[in-house]
Amino acid sequence: MANENQEYRKDKNDIPPDKKMDKIHTPEGLDPETLNNIMSALKIHGDSGDGPKLTNSRLIELYSQKEKGKPVKNDHKFWDTQPVTKFAESVKSEEIGPIDANNDVENVLKTPYPLPDGFEWVVIDIFSESDRERVYTLLNENYVEDDDNLFRFDYKAEFLIWALTPPGYNKDWHIGVMVSSSKRLVGFITGIPVTLSIMDKKMDIAEINFLCVHKKLRSKRLAPVLIKEITRRINLCGIWQAVYTAGILIPKPIAKCRYWHRPLDIKKLVDARFSGIGDRMTMSRAIRLYRVPDVSEDLRPMENKDVCGVHKLLKTHLEKYKIHQVFTPEEVKHIFLPKDEIIYTYVKSIKGSVTDIISFYSLPSSVIKNPKLSTIRAAYSYYNISTTIPYKKLIENAISLAKSNNFDVYNALDLMENKPILEVSINIHFNTVLGSKIW
Repeated sequence: MANENQEYRKDKNDIPPDKKMDKIHTPEGLDPETLNNIMSALKIHGDSGDGPKLTNSRLIELYSQKEKGKPVKNDHKFWDTQPVTKFAESVKSEEIGPIDANNDVENVLKTPYPLPDGFEWVVIDIFSESDRERVYTLLNENYVEDDDNLFRFDYKAEFLIWALTPPGYNKDWHIGVMVSSSKRLVGFITGIPVTLSIMDKKMDIAEINFLCVHKKLRSKRLAPVLIKEITRRINLCGIWQAVYTAGILIPKPIAKCRYWHRPLDIKKLVDARFSGIGDRMTMSRAIRLYRVPDVSEDLRPMENKDVCGVHKLLKTHLEKYKIHQVFTPEEVKHIFLPKDEIIYTYVKSIKGSVTDIISFYSLPSSVIKNPKLSTIRAAYSYYNISTTIPYKKLIENAISLAKSNNFDVYNALDLMENKPILEVSINIHFNTVLGSKIW
């Protein structure tokens, strides 16, 4: 599903020069590539999400400490107490399995973890309009935003229903913390069941998302309690593994991907300060550069009759990868059938057989400090599979389809077959952005 528990991404061209990676220098002459990987080199990886993020300036400070022989503080006290692989550990493929193989539901705590006085647990009914409104308000005011506080993800009610209610979902895995007196929601975390294939081993796990704590309460250390409580509830169902993403490094990542984006309405993105065009580029030249050509490869919106064909093609394609989600036909129907303003899926079929797939989902961002613009409509690349259309041409079609659906920007991660297309295909005009998404 669309897991966006991450640091906000913005075009690096719009970051002030003194904050750009290629403008940062240290006494040791730290280059951009080294800076990108410095967190791993230092073995410091942030915390559970309650504390301050490790900014570039803080990384440089820590790097300087290391060069001078001073100890570098390890800031993941919470994760060091959790059943996760530690940074110093390495795992061989034949060792894949539970970190603790002696799990027993009988040993799982049967009552919720205690909260500070004045707070209480609540199970969120995502189909309840009042509950959805509380979740929307919390996320809209406190969830992922960029460092300059200019943009924030804007999760719509319909999107939350789509993301949190796949076949087999468990309502008890949608939990929050509210103020007892006012019933105001101040913390939230969710889990959904998924089947994952890891090195040809299928595992029933949970996918964790939407961890959010009200800004004024982050010193209360609610995030670790939310994580422990969702873990307890999932363990009670006999599931002992989970996957989640973050914009910071925490013990211990299994994958890291960089975001790229392709402007579709460059003028709007620049006016919103989402993107920049550089000192030597005029707006008229930028508009010509980022013009989206019309392309067509006999692609049409996915229909109910395509569910089996899409499922079959997904299964065959994903089996090439060491780690991938295993979808059921019911999940394919729920996740991929087009829903306006949520998920867009297009297929090419030959004689009734699905041969190619394009999909992207909608995740707009609120523009916080701009009186003229309120929203940036972003399309996020999802699953794209080509068997008859060259992959580069498939992505060109995806960009064109996103533009025709009035999106302002098309975002993609450099995973699966995307990386060479994003890095090499100059005429598609993708820009890289600072930061990565980490699993």
